[in-house]
Amino acid sequence: MPSWRTTLTAADINGAGLRADYTAAARRVLRREQAPYLALRLLAAPPLVPYLAAGLAFMNLVDDTAETGTPEQRAEGLRALTARVEEALDSGRSGDPVLRAYAHAVTVRGLPAHWVSDFLAGAATAEADFTGFGTEQDFEAYLDAYAWPGVVVFTGLQYRGGPDPEAAAGWRRFVAAAQRVDFLADLAGDLAAGRLCIPRERLAEHGVTRAELERGQDGPAVRALLADQCGRARAALTAAADVVQLADPGLRAVGRMMTELMAHQLTAVERAGAGALRKDVGYGLLAPLRILARARRTRTA
Repeated sequence: MPSWRTTLTAADINGAGLRADYTAAARRVLRREQAPYLALRLLAAPPLVPYLAAGLAFMNLVDDTAETGTPEQRAEGLRALTARVEEALDSGRSGDPVLRAYAHAVTVRGLPAHWVSDFLAGAATAEADFTGFGTEQDFEAYLDAYAWPGVVVFTGLQYRGGPDPEAAAGWRRFVAAAQRVDFLADLAGDLAAGRLCIPRERLAEHGVTRAELERGQDGPAVRALLADQCGRARAALTAAADVVQLADPGLRAVGRMMTELMAHQLTAVERAGAGALRKDVGYGLLAPLRILARARRTRTA
């Protein structure tokens, strides 16, 4: 793995101040999400790594603001953050090194600004006010308003000029799969926090109540509901498989690892059955290391 200094140079990021800004963004990612950071550093082409690290740091900053505090605090925090982001994108100036690095990345890589504004708008509505989904259409609207732009403000930096329509659609399929798997894997924690991410219409179809899920109750109806949701997630993963080929060659190993990790986690959810209502389903320790090693061998073959 090349040093961080070498990686910055490979990305043509020069000047002490700018390099410090990108370093601060990368450190934020490392503190919050060690696995994605290591995947980028070990698998992505060095000229892409600093830009993607800045994008991931920005995505996490918006997520954290949208999920922290009371509804009023989240709304105010997002209003203030949106103003700061707009200033950084317009002028390149900001008191936050993450925003300075991200504004530079957006400019250099030519990411269309609408992805950023769409993400911030979705954070203020679809995410900050999230209470669950009534229908599958509500879930799809959530993806379009928040989750899809949130992925593109990060992954879109791999493409000069931003993703073309085919690539953007591929990342839309990817985020649909990622959200379905994530919602199932985090079902226990979400229920404990008062959130239910399975559309209520699906509970009604299977004759299951939210109270039964909150109690971690097992039974044929609950198992059928969870099997239905796992089936939908599995179909979404299959539909998203082409994202690896739609990625820049320098990011394909990362895309391959991400899709394999999701498939592994979904298998763990399927095995857990109703146990997923009582304990979140993680990746485990050994499987991610095996998948990372396999992706690295593929990259260097």
